[in-house]
Amino acid sequence: MQDQPRSGCPINAAVEAFGDRWSLLVLRDVMFGNRRHFRMLQSQSEEGIASNILSDRLKRLIEGGLLTRDGAGPGQRATYSLTEQAIQLVPVFTQLGSWGLRHRPTTPALRVRAQLLEDGGPELWNDFMDELRETHLGIPRPRTGRASVEQRLDDAYADAQRA
Repeated sequence: MQDQPRSGCPINAAVEAFGDRWSLLVLRDVMFGNRRHFRMLQSQSEEGIASNILSDRLKRLIEGGLLTRDGAGPGQRATYSLTEQAIQLVPVFTQLGSWGLRHRPTTPALRVRAQLLEDGGPELWNDFMDELRETHLGIPRPRTGRASVEQRLDDAYADAQRA
């Protein structure tokens, strides 16, 4: 990733940080699928990412401050974690998903999470970001009494797959 964006445009700066197809999909899989290891990201990708592309995108996302990688020793699996910058992309991903729901063909099982996030609005997004902070940054989330967003997303996906 470049240290200086090509222009001072905020949209350009964002696109340079995370805007290519594979980077978005890697972030999606870490964020919504809790896929935090290289092999999981590669083998469980709906889109079939090649190992060299995945390796490159993980490196770029780390350099860009969107992911961290733990210091796994020899023979151990490295774990990738979202940074606060990446967690704050939840509303962006929700809006991208909402746009895709309206303007692109989707399947019921793969659209259900986007629909749940769209319907849940900012309160749900904030709850989800708090859950991600707890998982990835170790920051305890506030206890709201509401059901876990991660569990609601997983349940909705499982129900849609059975339908």
